Amino acid sequence: MLPFARVSIIGLGLIGSSVARAVRERMPGVTLSGYDADPETRETAKALKLVDDMADTPGAAVTDAELVILCVPVGAMGAVAAEIRDDLPAEALVSDVGSSKAAILTALQEALPNHAVIPAHPVAGTERSGPEAGFASLFHNRWCILTPPADADPNKVAQLTAFWERLGANVDVMDAPHHDLVLAVTSHLPHLIAYTIVGTASDLESVTRSEVIKYSAGGFRDFTRIAASDPTMWRDVFLSNKDAVLEMLQRFSEDLTALQRAIRWGDGDALFDLFTRTRAVRRSIIEEGQDDARPDFGRSDH
Repeated sequence: MLPFARVSIIGLGLIGSSVARAVRERMPGVTLSGYDADPETRETAKALKLVDDMADTPGAAVTDAELVILCVPVGAMGAVAAEIRDDLPAEALVSDVGSSKAAILTALQEALPNHAVIPAHPVAGTERSGPEAGFASLFHNRWCILTPPADADPNKVAQLTAFWERLGANVDVMDAPHHDLVLAVTSHLPHLIAYTIVGTASDLESVTRSEVIKYSAGGFRDFTRIAASDPTMWRDVFLSNKDAVLEMLQRFSEDLTALQRAIRWGDGDALFDLFTRTRAVRRSIIEEGQDDARPDFGRSDH
């Protein structure tokens, strides 16, 4: 039995198009409707046959939906929810895929006070964007975190859990503030560091831009991949989760100062102990199946 028979996807970029492809592959009986604010994206999505019905307005996309997934930038969630409010069926469940949850929960509940809202965050993605960038296996063996409000209907939580599990994801449930703290460490801070390092390298007066590109080592190239992520999305993530990000940034600054001190004083033991500990973390991530040990990290598969 399908968790939902009619699903509407608002926003057809990397994540939205991947949800559509995964539903097509794993739940072919589901009727998909969709909308994107960009007319060109809508035309591309039509050509790719991502959904059964491409609407011209967000409201028209949700008129008979059982599940609505908002795949738009965090800062746009409230406005888009307000746009669909008058057309949203009373029993429809509204969810999202945003990377910060407390701000989104507040925005959606304010815009949709009489509707069921259960935010979700599939912890998956690439640095690419647009409907052509999506692929059906994006969520396979990745975690999707649900952050239902305290008064959420357990049956709807179970339905949304089943939906993401059918797309191949592992599902966990936690409250929104805890999610934001955890993801500030594992996702938001690494992106902030990547943007900073690449920006610093680009701005150095003693190093030319061509040298930065020509002599980029593997570690720096990984940072550039992260720093190529969608600017609008990450601007909104940092602003919506600023308290948790600033808390983790302060802790990182303190740890960085300790590392700086160890280098200055020639404390090789401290450096070796830290690097040994972090190496073990990397191995644990691979053992948990959250990354690929191959030299290209499995990127050639996509």
